[in-house]
Amino acid sequence: MNNSDTLDKLRSLKLFGMFHAFKTNLETGKFSDLTADQLLAELVEAEHEDRMNRKISRLTEAAKFRYKASIEQINFHKDRNIERTQIMRLAECGFVDKHENVLITGPTGIGKSYIASALGHQACALEYRVLYYSAPKLFTKLKQAKADNSFVKEMMKIERCEMLILDDFGLHPLDAQSRAMLMEIVEDRHEKNSLVITSQLPVSAWFDMIGDKTIADAVLDRIVHNAHRIEAVGESMRKTRQKREEENIYA
Repeated sequence: MNNSDTLDKLRSLKLFGMFHAFKTNLETGKFSDLTADQLLAELVEAEHEDRMNRKISRLTEAAKFRYKASIEQINFHKDRNIERTQIMRLAECGFVDKHENVLITGPTGIGKSYIASALGHQACALEYRVLYYSAPKLFTKLKQAKADNSFVKEMMKIERCEMLILDDFGLHPLDAQSRAMLMEIVEDRHEKNSLVITSQLPVSAWFDMIGDKTIADAVLDRIVHNAHRIEAVGESMRKTRQKREEENIYA
């Protein structure tokens, strides 16, 4: 069998990591000094890395993040009340293994969604299944699913993910149907999988926002007591960015 046949078979078997590594070796002689077992180890490592990268890409694409965010790009300025140590610890995703929650609150534009998305991207890189939703859009989507009989399918998809990000929670008071859906989501995830919630409202205001005493008690009991809290403060990052741009224009 010649090298061309070997490449064709690697590609037909979908061993793309091995294919590209072996092809590179033929073109550059990169592995020419390796023994047979060393060459095999390099090819297997290339295949493993390729599969891992493709899996992470699939997980990231499936999550449907609002931002392409990274932990390294988070602004840890002391005036924002965002502790680097806490974020770096959360980025290890131990809270996902422990089925704990993260609640990120603060004024509009402070970077809550970015932090949540950064944690989500990190979780995907560590091979966790993540879903990102704007909370108002999720409830609208689930109401539509009720109408077309796809509600159970949508809820199963949410239940299977290991980290669910609910962004912009509490922008509007919840109606009865949204409350019931929230309760079902929270109950399905309690001590099984993690929630990351962002909100402009402080946690102390969520009870009134949910709007029904019984459901509010049940929801908050399940999401607050085992939660890590990030309470960001300060001026909107968008306004700060705009000011800097205007200062540069008129400087």
